[in-house]
Amino acid sequence: MIANCFEIIELQQGTKEWSEWRRNGIGASDAPTIMGENPFKNINQLLTEKLNLSHKPFENYAMSIGSKLEPEARRRYIVKKGINVNPVCIKSVQYDWLRASLDGFDLSNKIAVEIKCGKSVYLKTAMARTVPKNYYGQLQHILAVTGFEVIDFFCFWPIYQDLLFSIKRNDEYIDRLLNKELDFWKSINKNA
Repeated sequence: MIANCFEIIELQQGTKEWSEWRRNGIGASDAPTIMGENPFKNINQLLTEKLNLSHKPFENYAMSIGSKLEPEARRRYIVKKGINVNPVCIKSVQYDWLRASLDGFDLSNKIAVEIKCGKSVYLKTAMARTVPKNYYGQLQHILAVTGFEVIDFFCFWPIYQDLLFSIKRNDEYIDRLLNKELDFWKSINKNA
């Protein structure tokens, strides 16, 4: 069943083509905003981004540092788990607009990993000993697209011990998420 849930899209993350592909669908990083769990962006801001053809993806200093640290974090994750994962873009077979850019993926082992490399997210995760609420929707979105039962959340900051949490699929949450994402997608098409 899993192999029929999604298809792999040949795109390199961070490119102009990738940004356009993301803008023309709903990705995992959009999920917390759609669920009202993102303290940094509301649904109207996300709608404006999706409708604005000239919009350039937002990246602040912390996000830039995180992007630079991600390859090292992925290497550390690979050593810790003993499984090789690579970044990949996927989209749902059922819903063309349902997409995800995965930080690490291995289909044969049914492994997906979301990597976070910011100091702030690291400290929040370390204090809570679990995934911060504003990333939960992102993880469940990825599980919705992949059909996997578990996703790894790997937190890396250079001077601290790596944090790794395995988060289980929450079908009740995913049902609510997909309904809200579908409504949001309808709003995009109505306003386009």
